[in-house]
Amino acid sequence: MKNWNKRQVLREDVLNLHEKYGIDALTASILVRRGITKGSDIQFFLEDSVRFMHSPFKFANMEDVVDRIFQAKDEGEIVLIFGDSDVDGITSTVVLFDALSALGVDVRWRLPSGTDPYGLNTRAIDDFEKENGTLIITVDCGISNVAEIEYASQKGMDVIVLDHHNPPEILPSPAIIIDPKCADSGYPFKDISGCAVAYKVSSALRFAQTELYKNEVALIVASEEKDGSILINALKTQNLVEKNRLSISVQPGTNVFETNLPIFLQGQQLFAWDCAQTKALLTKAFGNGADFQLVDFRNQVSKNWKWASNLSISALRSKSRFALYYKEENCDLMAFFNFFVTYCGQMVSQSNKNALADERDLQLVTLAALADIMPLLDENRIFVKNGIKSLNEIEKVREGLRELLSMQDLLGKRITSSILSWRVVPVLNATGRLRQPEIGLQLLLEKDSQKRIELAARVIEMNDERKRLGAEAWEYGRAQAEKSISENDGKLCLVIDERINRGVSGNVAGKLVSVFNVPSMAITTVEDVAIGSMRSCRSFDATAFLDALDKNEGGENFFLSHGGHNYAAGFSFKKERMAEFREKLSKLIPTIQLGADESENFDVDAEIPEKFLTPEILSIVDKLEPFGEANREILFMSRSLKIDDCLVVGKSEKQHLKLTFECGGTKWPAMIWGGAEMLHRDFDKGERVDILYHVGRNVYQGVEKPQLIVADIRRSM
Repeated sequence: MKNWNKRQVLREDVLNLHEKYGIDALTASILVRRGITKGSDIQFFLEDSVRFMHSPFKFANMEDVVDRIFQAKDEGEIVLIFGDSDVDGITSTVVLFDALSALGVDVRWRLPSGTDPYGLNTRAIDDFEKENGTLIITVDCGISNVAEIEYASQKGMDVIVLDHHNPPEILPSPAIIIDPKCADSGYPFKDISGCAVAYKVSSALRFAQTELYKNEVALIVASEEKDGSILINALKTQNLVEKNRLSISVQPGTNVFETNLPIFLQGQQLFAWDCAQTKALLTKAFGNGADFQLVDFRNQVSKNWKWASNLSISALRSKSRFALYYKEENCDLMAFFNFFVTYCGQMVSQSNKNALADERDLQLVTLAALADIMPLLDENRIFVKNGIKSLNEIEKVREGLRELLSMQDLLGKRITSSILSWRVVPVLNATGRLRQPEIGLQLLLEKDSQKRIELAARVIEMNDERKRLGAEAWEYGRAQAEKSISENDGKLCLVIDERINRGVSGNVAGKLVSVFNVPSMAITTVEDVAIGSMRSCRSFDATAFLDALDKNEGGENFFLSHGGHNYAAGFSFKKERMAEFREKLSKLIPTIQLGADESENFDVDAEIPEKFLTPEILSIVDKLEPFGEANREILFMSRSLKIDDCLVVGKSEKQHLKLTFECGGTKWPAMIWGGAEMLHRDFDKGERVDILYHVGRNVYQGVEKPQLIVADIRRSM
């Protein structure tokens, strides 16, 4: 019997969230139970405005990337975008290709195809040299290509690395690197996809075409304290990112040069919200001799936003959505800064001649986040919320995706993160799995509608082939699995079979993890190279394990290439070294430390009494969408529900059970997938049961109805 865990929460913690953020008590209790209590985290659950995304210029090297791309444009250089072959790599390439094409850059793309290895390779560099190319930009790869990037440099090429994978100990050089996982990246959130990194560069390129680019300004706010002193807060900002902050308290009559304020403000364009009031306070503090050349930002804003013309700085703060989530920093200066960023950002957006292109980029960022199983926290939630919203408006769906959705009868239907994860991502990913990712990329770039229809049909055919190869490979893997786990002390599953198609080795490894709940490797061979995929679970770091396998006493690396994420990675080595690989693996097995097995536990988010189980609960679920990695579906619990009706459904061997519960005037349909055998064995019609469940929607003939999906069920005691 599985454990139902409902963590106790303090009433005052729930009340605190309710009062601070205006959240209903049930949503507040779910967030508290999940440990989401800080305003900086809660904002990404309650907000969906793109204003809550992090600025691309928080990447320490973003200006260098932008300047190098504009240099390539101005000097007529030929630029190559080199991507990866999966969904993240394909979408990354498309987003950056569109951005550079819009600038007028002479750009082309290349993806690993056929027998090409993962990442940048010397053959691609040699081919690009023949085209007189001078700048290579890697997307969703490159951080591990130390030798290849050095090789490109020797041929006179510059390299920009846009990646999101775990960096090696030695970074590629010379290269301009943007990778949120690098310790010195400067970026506040490390778990964005490769496509999101490309999107950040695209956004930075648009911003760099405005007069705001590199224009450093200072914001200043002054106030009089109770003791008569003047409190002066100032902030420097460049590219709408805070660079520095100063706070000083001075007594009236102080010589301004006795403070470091003049040095802080030197050479800056200086903005105040209320120029007259600020000047009066500065004069009181420093006398008439201190001349501050202030620009009244409120007057500038009022030309476009009349409602702001009479707002005081305190009133401005009360209207700030950001202030709601950062009450510990809720000073007038931060309200001013956030309003300044919001206003300038909107002015930039309004000057963007193709705002729809940005929305369509976010559709691709959404697919990449779901494909690479990025945690649906922080700004990933903003990406996916906006991408899904856009995909649900037919006229906004990107060309290529439109045909793919249409051929699967999804266009115009309700699109969710689950539908994208199960019915769109795998289809597009099939092109890379079958070593022809260029077909998926061409689908997203093609301008001719008839050709897109043909490409979409081909992509769907490739997915059918991928499923067939996956089913065959699973049979090979399953045959070895249990013996392998036993031989490896229950800590690792290793499957080696040359019949496994290299494109589905990751699928096999992933399925082994889901079935056996241990880290798993699936290895096949292509000519003289062994190619493997590793998937992990239970807090075990796959890339760190591969790093340990790669080390040899003599300093030579064992792998030809390896890398990835904590839970998903790939590697390759010479086939002739297979025995050595097994030996190295056996020595490391004792070092594997697995976390707790969570498959036997259910963590309950909220208990709903029978009389409160109404369709309105869907609004709570919708509010906390999208669901996925690090934000699982809401799991509710209800006790003593009466089974009003039972029906076994499904024509397959594994049949399902449809139940109906009567809950205070509402009849709830519920499904137990694969649960037909539970009827009469565990409960019967008319009995009362306790259930764990998700709340969703069932769509039949275009009509949506609320439905419970039962995760576990017990007779009531």
